[in-house]
Amino acid sequence: MAIIPFGSTWVAHWGVQLQIGSRSTIANKLLTIPHGVSSKVRTLASPSSTIFSQNSLRSQFNLGSSKNSSRRRGSHLIVRADSDYYAVLGVSKNASKSEIKSVYRKLARSYHPDVNKEPEAEQKFKEISNAYEVLSDDEKRSIYDKYGEAGLKGAGVGTGDFSNPFDLFESLFDGMGGMSMGGRGSRNRAREGEDQIYNLILNFKEAVFGVEKEIEITRLESCSTCDGSGAKPGTRPSTCSTCGGQGQVVSSARTPLGVFQQVMTCSTCGGTGEISTPCNTCGGDGRVRKSKRISLKVPAGVDSGSRLRVRSEGNAGRRGGPPGDLFVSIEVLSDPVLKRDDTNILYTCKVSYIDAILGTTVKVPTVDGTVDLKIPSGTQPGTTLVMAKKGVPFLNKSNMRGDQLVRVQVEIPKRLSGEERKLIEELADLNKAKPLNSRR
Repeated sequence: MAIIPFGSTWVAHWGVQLQIGSRSTIANKLLTIPHGVSSKVRTLASPSSTIFSQNSLRSQFNLGSSKNSSRRRGSHLIVRADSDYYAVLGVSKNASKSEIKSVYRKLARSYHPDVNKEPEAEQKFKEISNAYEVLSDDEKRSIYDKYGEAGLKGAGVGTGDFSNPFDLFESLFDGMGGMSMGGRGSRNRAREGEDQIYNLILNFKEAVFGVEKEIEITRLESCSTCDGSGAKPGTRPSTCSTCGGQGQVVSSARTPLGVFQQVMTCSTCGGTGEISTPCNTCGGDGRVRKSKRISLKVPAGVDSGSRLRVRSEGNAGRRGGPPGDLFVSIEVLSDPVLKRDDTNILYTCKVSYIDAILGTTVKVPTVDGTVDLKIPSGTQPGTTLVMAKKGVPFLNKSNMRGDQLVRVQVEIPKRLSGEERKLIEELADLNKAKPLNSRR
């Protein structure tokens, strides 16, 4: 970066090519701007461009009024990259405060660095927090609408003066569903443990009637050596002198382009806000991985895709925080004979055409065992018979059950013996001889 004199005014040259002669001929020169600089400074190619009018130069570069032109001699001309706060939040310029607040809450949840682990998430979180801080304040918003960021800086609210975005986030979410997400102000507080997921495979009848299973899980448990503190026994953690217990440090640099700030995780304490001698057992995490066998009671009526929640059987929390939960995902193996349709069970029964005509009783498999089913005489192909309460129990309502639906499939022989054909032909002749009314 170089400093280029412009009369008695010094202009920052930072990837920006300024072809400048005298002040009177500034409108005839070309300003070339590389990719990355805000749209507030545009490429200008003609003397008629309105950005070089007297008023626009004052509003863009804070040169003051024309009456005080003599005071510009000792001032600094600062080229800054302004942000469009409305675009950052994705709202219109006439959006209400409630709409802005609602949008900010959604974005803040999505980009909070404790939730979103993408490299650019933290920077995005700070940008939307800065935008919300301005647009949610009537006075700041009014100044921003008229003069942009330059106006805010002139009012003492420049980019170097924004509030801590993590404090802003916590103040907004306090009392709104316990959004404790471990921001700068909460990194040294208790944090809830992560949830665990376990995949459990059941056979058909186990899912129908329920079962008690003993499963083995591996999870993070509180370190017994340091009682979960992460510090070596006999030592006490002290507040990090680098970040003052905040877990993050802010570096500021004042340049001819303005004040630039960067917020980073404190490298001294790793973002915890404290310095301690790490426990030899857990390495300072406060938790160790262990296996545990637990007894799990699966209710009747579960199916593939069902999830069971076992409270407090997930990973242990940090710094005394509550443990997470265990979620058991159910997968049910299919049965070669019986098919399931929600709480009903489907079965196809094959009978001969003689049995369909005369009626019969057949053995039908069910989840309760083999049951006799009466096939009425004159049963038509494709008829569905209902076996009441032989289906799957309703989930959490074991006294209620679905039905078993039996579809009758009538088998027609492809080949007949001579005697069978003769009898059927006699039956056909007899049927033809019957009056029409007697056939019904």
